[in-house]
Amino acid sequence: MSSTSSIQFIDGALSCTSPFALSYTDPYKKLLIRKHLILLLQNFPSFRPSVEAFTHNNGNIVNLLFAAGELHVSNSTVPINLTIWLHEDYPNTPPIVFVSSNLGSQIQQDHPFVDPSGSTLTPYLQTWLSPPCNLLDLVRNFVKLFSLVHPFNNSSTFASIEPSLVSRRQAMDRLSCGLHYDMMALRTESENDIEYLSTIQAEMVKRVDVTKYMIVKLEAEKRNLKKKVKEMTEEADVVMNWIKAHDHDNISANNIEDVFETADDESQVVLECAAADLAIEDLMYALDKAVEEEVMSFDLYIKQVRSLAREQFFHRAKLVKLNAMRNRLQN
Repeated sequence: MSSTSSIQFIDGALSCTSPFALSYTDPYKKLLIRKHLILLLQNFPSFRPSVEAFTHNNGNIVNLLFAAGELHVSNSTVPINLTIWLHEDYPNTPPIVFVSSNLGSQIQQDHPFVDPSGSTLTPYLQTWLSPPCNLLDLVRNFVKLFSLVHPFNNSSTFASIEPSLVSRRQAMDRLSCGLHYDMMALRTESENDIEYLSTIQAEMVKRVDVTKYMIVKLEAEKRNLKKKVKEMTEEADVVMNWIKAHDHDNISANNIEDVFETADDESQVVLECAAADLAIEDLMYALDKAVEEEVMSFDLYIKQVRSLAREQFFHRAKLVKLNAMRNRLQN
């Protein structure tokens, strides 16, 4: 489409009054649309005007003019397909701009100005004010932005330039790029921190559960010990009462065992064997603790345990023999 035919197309579209007429109603705004579009097409001949229905995010459908074409940023990068829709309230409302994926090229993730759907949001569009903003300056700004961060190229160039050599707009664009990538780095770091803290939180919750379980077990053990102490105290009272009843108050602590008398010689032997068995058991327990605390060598421990086990065996065998004899006599 030549420049003349493009102008004729724009004039025809803006003057159409059929049911398919464009959604621009203000005559003055139509003149500005014509002026801005023609100025864009004269400076970027690769763009062509067209008319089509556009659906807004809220579901409203309007007939709008748009210009689509290839934007060449540099000879070393692929051209960028750009579609610029003129909002029904243009120029008071900024255009709606989309980048289309080229064949074999995908929009890079986390691009500062283009999202994966192709929708663009640049500082120029965010600060749009008419006048002085217009389509030509918008596209020129896209050329500068995409030379910094190409939509289809993951490499970004931020060559340092003297502040006096850049315009305020260029400085804003570079600052936006830098802030975007700083935010991405901060977001990644924050996500890693959150993941690490979540792991710690899960571990702490597990430890809390273990601690609660231990507290429950300790409380149960405490209750059992209290019960045991109460039973032993009651048993001690019974023994003391028995001693007092049998007039053994004069017996000292050194010969307290003389308080308990066996009924016969056989019972005395049984008592001595049982006492010896329990004494050996206590001694073996003490030897185990001595080995655990490395007070005694393992070789000496084994030697002592073997000797004590042999002696304990004889006492227990004697107890079994005596109990068997008692059972036969009773039967």
